[in-house]
Amino acid sequence: MVKDDRDILEILKGELDFLEKGGYRRSVHLPWQRASAFLDSPTCINYGYPYRAHPCNECYLPDFVNPENLSQSVPCHFIVLNESGETIDSLELNGDEEKLEQTLKTWLLARIDGLEEERSQLAMAGCP
Repeated sequence: MVKDDRDILEILKGELDFLEKGGYRRSVHLPWQRASAFLDSPTCINYGYPYRAHPCNECYLPDFVNPENLSQSVPCHFIVLNESGETIDSLELNGDEEKLEQTLKTWLLARIDGLEEERSQLAMAGCP
């Protein structure tokens, strides 16, 4: 298995940027089809590939998934986003797009801040 060679920090920043610019709104081309978090984003390794050209375990997002949910068909939808245990899957089932986007945005900001802090400390310690 080959991991995605993109930087996870850049992936998360790209996802946040995509979300802040309107993100997962319904497409004018497919208005009847509901968009899905992460999957319908340009940051997804399978974006634009209708039949998933890459297995999800090549992406870095499953690194944030509890081991018992790694076998799900879309593991990134089972990332625990907050202390209430909400996931993209549970929030999409509730149908509250606004809450989903806000919860995901909060999670992304926390992960980005954490990775930047971690890298800053590594740089200060002289690690590459």
